[in-house]
Amino acid sequence: MQQPQQVSSGSDSDPRYANMDERKRKRMISNRESARRSRMRKQQHVDELIKEAQQLKSQNLEISNKIDAVSQIYIGIQSENNVLRAQMVELTDRLRSLNSVLQFMQDISGFAMDIPEIPDNMLEPWQIPYPLNAISNVFQC
Repeated sequence: MQQPQQVSSGSDSDPRYANMDERKRKRMISNRESARRSRMRKQQHVDELIKEAQQLKSQNLEISNKIDAVSQIYIGIQSENNVLRAQMVELTDRLRSLNSVLQFMQDISGFAMDIPEIPDNMLEPWQIPYPLNAISNVFQC
């Protein structure tokens, strides 16, 4: 006499299907883990980009502040340069006047006098930048 075989509607009774279910379950777990790692990498990348953006904003602000400071220094130097140029023109005019007085005295007295020449760069101050000692050298002659 044979015993009746139990028939099951699920995949538990057939080892092939049980093995497939186990593979599907492992694959599903693996996929979930892979998706979780992918989300973590994406979040890390976003965090790095946010950090980089903050650093760039900070650097941009620092550079902007440096540009403002240098601009202020430039404006100050430009103003000082304008004052020095005006003083140079005034001193050049005085030197011309003194030279004409010396020339007059030389002509009247007959004695040779050392009359300093006015350098060309002092006659045209808009063409060449001048160091401060160039003016003092003229008066040392």
